[in-house]
Amino acid sequence: MGVPFKDLVVREPISLEDLSGKKLAIDAFNILFQFLSAIRQRDGTPLKDDKGAITSHLNGIFYRTVKLMQAGAKPCFVFDGTAPELKADTQAARREVRAAAKVKHEAALASGDMESARKYGQQAITLTSDMIKEAKELIVAMGLPVIQALGDAEAQAAYMARKGQVWAIVSQDYDSLLFGSPRVIRNLTVSQKKRGTKIISPEMIDLADTLNELKLDRQGLVDAAILIGTDFNSGIRGVGPKSAIKIAREGRFQEYEDRLPRFAAVRKIFLQPATTNSYTLEWKPLDVTAVKEILCKRHNFSEKRIDSAMGLTQSQRNKDQSSLADF
Repeated sequence: MGVPFKDLVVREPISLEDLSGKKLAIDAFNILFQFLSAIRQRDGTPLKDDKGAITSHLNGIFYRTVKLMQAGAKPCFVFDGTAPELKADTQAARREVRAAAKVKHEAALASGDMESARKYGQQAITLTSDMIKEAKELIVAMGLPVIQALGDAEAQAAYMARKGQVWAIVSQDYDSLLFGSPRVIRNLTVSQKKRGTKIISPEMIDLADTLNELKLDRQGLVDAAILIGTDFNSGIRGVGPKSAIKIAREGRFQEYEDRLPRFAAVRKIFLQPATTNSYTLEWKPLDVTAVKEILCKRHNFSEKRIDSAMGLTQSQRNKDQSSLADF
């Protein structure tokens, strides 16, 4: 879920047009969970094919990523590897939340409460190994690089960003900043919609500007996160984002170290994470036949809609070419 730095970071609006020619590392699990949560039917159940297989994640990957590609961006997808042991408690808690939400979703469906059914359906999402495998297959068919991280995808993506191999990370989580990504883009794959009276729009967070505004270095930001609580540790009760920043800025973190038995290990996770150089960043032409095999033949997506999204004209539909074929 990430650290709650929402009100503290320096952000600016960004558009698809601003990303033309930019290489982007997408936090794959983050975005897949986002698609599974958001792309749902009125009763909260995910999209499915005629055999009952869930397709919300494939729908999101294809349609949202095609828009990025058509805008001239060059996305790649980074997948999580083995989570650090310190994340076990967080993962267990999330499983409990999903299990409880599943029970409430089924009860809401039975009672005809569609509003509650949708809410709990979104909370009950699971990402299976088969979903991950097929997501990778579709991404490769679209001609995009897939990178397998050793640990956290955000850590690997941040490593690539610091090396200048990608321009920014695409993720909803602020943890990418803790891992050292110079730029993080949020809301990029979210359909613009109103949340209350606020329209959700893409935004970019600049790490250097944020650290300058907060008068912290990166370790200070990590220490503030540890005080609040991360996916790898429980924070100090009563310490929120603003007070944590103040403590870190004033150099008083050591006053809390005895109440944070894992702080050194958590610091290391963020500042010295496991990363790999075993990947290739090569963008290839979109394989129209392979994309249709996965989406249309296997999962009953509308071939006409897929053609339209890829920019195929009527005369091109029987040829393996599209406006994205030379991407």
